[in-house]
Amino acid sequence: MKQTLFVAFLFGLSIASAQNFTRQDTLRGSITPERQWWDLNHYDLNVKVEPSKKYISGYNVVRYKVLKEDKTLQIDLQEPMKIEAITQDGKKLNFTSEGNAHFIKLKKRQVPGTFNELKIEYSGYPREAVRAPWDGGFSWKEDDNGNPFVATSCQGLGASVWWPNKDHMYDEVDSMRISVTVPNDLMDVSNGQLESVADKGDFKTYNWVVKNPINNYGVNVNIADYTHFGEMYEGEKGPLQLDYYVLPNNLEKAKKQFVQTPMMLQAFEHWFGPYPFYEDGFKLVEVPYLGMEHQSSVTYGNNYENGYLGRDLSGTGWGLQFDFIIIHEAGHEWFANNITYKDIADMWVHEGFTAYSENLYLDYHFGTKAAAEYVIGTRANIQNDRPIIGPYGVNQEGSGDMYYKGANILHTLRQLVDDDEQWRQILRGLNKDFYHQTVSTNQIENYLSEKSGKDLSAFFDQYLRTTMIPTLEYKIENGSITHRYIDIVDGFDMPIKISIGGTEKWLFPSAEWKTEKLKGSEVVFDKNFYIDTKKM
Repeated sequence: MKQTLFVAFLFGLSIASAQNFTRQDTLRGSITPERQWWDLNHYDLNVKVEPSKKYISGYNVVRYKVLKEDKTLQIDLQEPMKIEAITQDGKKLNFTSEGNAHFIKLKKRQVPGTFNELKIEYSGYPREAVRAPWDGGFSWKEDDNGNPFVATSCQGLGASVWWPNKDHMYDEVDSMRISVTVPNDLMDVSNGQLESVADKGDFKTYNWVVKNPINNYGVNVNIADYTHFGEMYEGEKGPLQLDYYVLPNNLEKAKKQFVQTPMMLQAFEHWFGPYPFYEDGFKLVEVPYLGMEHQSSVTYGNNYENGYLGRDLSGTGWGLQFDFIIIHEAGHEWFANNITYKDIADMWVHEGFTAYSENLYLDYHFGTKAAAEYVIGTRANIQNDRPIIGPYGVNQEGSGDMYYKGANILHTLRQLVDDDEQWRQILRGLNKDFYHQTVSTNQIENYLSEKSGKDLSAFFDQYLRTTMIPTLEYKIENGSITHRYIDIVDGFDMPIKISIGGTEKWLFPSAEWKTEKLKGSEVVFDKNFYIDTKKM
């Protein structure tokens, strides 16, 4: 379908079949021995950006805790960027490189329980984004007035495309300082709170402080001739500073469109619990690409209009009731930035829950019927080309169905819990119990099983690990309905709701034929359950 192809293009999804993985895939995507023995504590990233040259230079100070004694430490930085020098306690260290992975030979004894620092100096012409944010890197653009308009985006590709770090999602740094030096007629907006601005003649340095744990790809640089406005939001944890950075020509448009930000916070704090980064504030920052979920610095490029570039991805009309980028990318503050996958194979934990958050935004502001119509409408975008969960340890995501199949999995699961308040408490509990943590899909699946009081193992195996959609075969005769599931994994027996003459009734199908009496002959299957039906 055209809509399906459109969404596949928009999300930059690869529908490639089997892939041969390389040594570089393993070095990038696995917890190597040279990563395992140390735990990130703090980054002090300093980078000078020269838009006229498309060139950056600087250093990163990596503070870490020693978990066990070792002598070799892996740092990642992607070509064509180059490491100029590495020092510890002022002493220069040698390192060997294997592609984008760099193995540092430490001189100092690494004592378990102690904290050490490395200073990594680097420079180069970073990879230019081909089609940000899906094929990312640095976007070097100009605004309508001819001023530099620069931004970074690097999910999947990795933050090491532009700065040296421990580029694996399992280990988040506890806090971070980001100092970005730019030409003095421009402004940098990065993550966290702006601590100070230092005048350096032809350049200025913007010093940002992130007080919360942050994942690597969530770190960003945004450089432009920005204008700023903001407001305070009274949230569950008190006052939250909201800051907006936009191009001057778009100021009035932004003031009208960004009124959806407090509306987003109202809905998501209701469903998911408090915004997870009060100390770092919340920003929307205009960029020269569509947008991305950079933590506390959400980037925006949706042309100041509702929908996805003006389109409704559900085909129901409800998708035009909100700005897709404001709602979706900000939803990632809970699912991606607060709760973060350890391995990109489990990316559905980010995208499935956040695509579902679009539905919950509608539920809060427009009602449950509108929300259900929207999420059911997005099923037209599901391709069932590959399982949602990808291969582990090689930095490879699963099918792009993680978005709207993921959302419909969660919408279906909502029907199975006792009531909407229980469902809300489960979602809030996820964000409380996994607060600022990296997780696996198994942790999320087990949590949902435990809190719902249902064994969901076959449910998740069905929807996450196969491309099969459960099909209910049925026939109605002699005042009875006979039914069974086909195209299912062993043990799949999800109950569903039907309506007979306006009266709701639960069916409990399994792989075996079952027959039960009906009071009527007109059966309507509840569309909130993501299944197919086949009348025999």
